Amino acid sequence: MKLLMICATFPYPPSRGGTQVRTFNLLKQLSYHHEITFLTQKAEDITTEEIEALKHWVKSLILFPRPANPKTGLLKKFNRFSQFLITGTPPNVSFLYDQSIQKWLDQAVENNNFDAITCEHSVNEIYIRPSYKNKIKTIINSHSSVYRTCKHQLETGTSENFKRDRLYLPLLKRYEKRVYQKFSHIVVTTDEDYQQLKEFKIDTPVSVLPNGVDLDIFPYRKSDPGGHHLIITGGMDYVVNIDAACFFSQDIFPLLRQKYPDLTLTIVGANPAPSVIKLAEIPDIIVTGKVPSMAEYLHKATVCVIPLRSGFGIKNKTLEAMAVGVPIVASDRGLEGMEVDGKNIPLRALRANTIKEYMKAISNLFEDKKLRQTLSKNARYYVENHFTWESLGKEYEKIIMDKCKLR
Repeated sequence: MKLLMICATFPYPPSRGGTQVRTFNLLKQLSYHHEITFLTQKAEDITTEEIEALKHWVKSLILFPRPANPKTGLLKKFNRFSQFLITGTPPNVSFLYDQSIQKWLDQAVENNNFDAITCEHSVNEIYIRPSYKNKIKTIINSHSSVYRTCKHQLETGTSENFKRDRLYLPLLKRYEKRVYQKFSHIVVTTDEDYQQLKEFKIDTPVSVLPNGVDLDIFPYRKSDPGGHHLIITGGMDYVVNIDAACFFSQDIFPLLRQKYPDLTLTIVGANPAPSVIKLAEIPDIIVTGKVPSMAEYLHKATVCVIPLRSGFGIKNKTLEAMAVGVPIVASDRGLEGMEVDGKNIPLRALRANTIKEYMKAISNLFEDKKLRQTLSKNARYYVENHFTWESLGKEYEKIIMDKCKLR
């Protein structure tokens, strides 16, 4: 096939973040058998070396400049909300819009240059006209529902801006119901997002395609290090991860340390926010920033904690910890889209959503080597059989090719 993949986020290197991980690895798998034209926007921090590396995986790389981040200020915020109210498109989507990209895309569709178009992340939907699906198959690869995320953050008190999000919530619901219907096919990462679309009563076909993990980059560890060493991973400039790191470090870590005086916590992730950097002032908490190898740090941990209180979709950080075999204690949000416990399901992680549950689960793992081994082996086997990018790439290929009119 001749495929056009659109992603406003430059997807290389995949270690930059969750959007990059999913986009690059699906692109990589599709590139083995199809001609890929990849359209993206270049931010100022993208290097020439990164551009050349991405070119290796595509037939053609189409680059447009990425707009600068929106200006702050009360008037600017009011104007963005007004535009959202009028146009029905959220500010984080509309600010990326480039008329030059739209013109290029309209011409490509008119000329029948491609067999299918994929939007890698929902923010890229803005370029797809409803009329396109009369001429070409269009797929939206939604990483998670913005409406569900906003709704949950309001319900749990984890919203970054409660007043804003309370105003945005009904608009986001209207937006998602409208946008998804203009595509030929919708791809989501979890059954929960699939159920959300069913509630919206959208007629467009929907497929569930979870995230995956590269087992070469995240090899199974050779031994259990023992001890009382915790790790939290993820991009530390993302509000969901910032909240998780601060919540655990401030509310749970000190209590655990009373029980285990030699307890350590390593917070590993690029671009730590000031509030995360400040956590390093707590004795025995280390904030690393970006590291060359996440797997190396995971291998050294006794337990990986994923204390997310908001955020939806299947989590790369959870899959990576499972792949290397470090036992996991995670919230419902950290385990979304995965079968880790329950009837007839091998135990693959311990679930915790309250301080008491985190204390109990982590203590159980510290004190029971056999339990750690059980979770380690079961989780690795689960990832090997359900979450490799190779198998997921083949599933994505089938979704794209289904009913595609090939020339």
